Amino acid sequence: MTPPRTPTIRLDMTMSLDGFVVGPQDSVDAPMGIGGFRLFNWLDRRLDPGPDGQVFAEANATRAVIAGRRTYEHAGRWQGDHHDGVPVFVLTHHVDERDVPPGTVRYVTDVRECAARARAAAGGADVVAMGAGAAQSLIRAGELDEMELHIVPVLLGRGRRLFDHLPAGHIELQLTRRLAAPEVDPAHQVLHLRYRIRRSDTLAQEGNL
Repeated sequence: MTPPRTPTIRLDMTMSLDGFVVGPQDSVDAPMGIGGFRLFNWLDRRLDPGPDGQVFAEANATRAVIAGRRTYEHAGRWQGDHHDGVPVFVLTHHVDERDVPPGTVRYVTDVRECAARARAAAGGADVVAMGAGAAQSLIRAGELDEMELHIVPVLLGRGRRLFDHLPAGHIELQLTRRLAAPEVDPAHQVLHLRYRIRRSDTLAQEGNL
């Protein structure tokens, strides 16, 4: 009997070529900071056939969401529904019992518990992770499996970087997919890169071959 498939937790983030996911001075009122919405030009083509539409549809085919508290708040809490009513698990430092989360949102303070609950909720589908804070927490805990990075050919120069606050040391990645729409005007160009995170146990096994 084939064992059930373990859901993949996949980070899905758009970033500038110099690694920023928002511009400076991001807030609830300015969720992408100064100049940060430039990163989302490619989403104008999210319903078109081709790579941009494909990766957008794949993110929306996931059956659970993990998000950092900052991302969740700056996105207006998605009005309680990120997509299709799937469960949303928000990583937060503390839970205020007076703050009742909307819709299918649940607050979780432990990253490993958050990952476990999201995988259980997703069933046989995958989990999408969003936000720099959530990404860093999942990487530090060894709970992130893949990354889908949408690289926009612009240098923001300042703002919030995706991979700050990680421990020293190498994290090996394997490029598994590269997508880009041909003949797109410069303002909408983007490169979609999917990476698998190579675990230390897998690297050790490969070293013994």
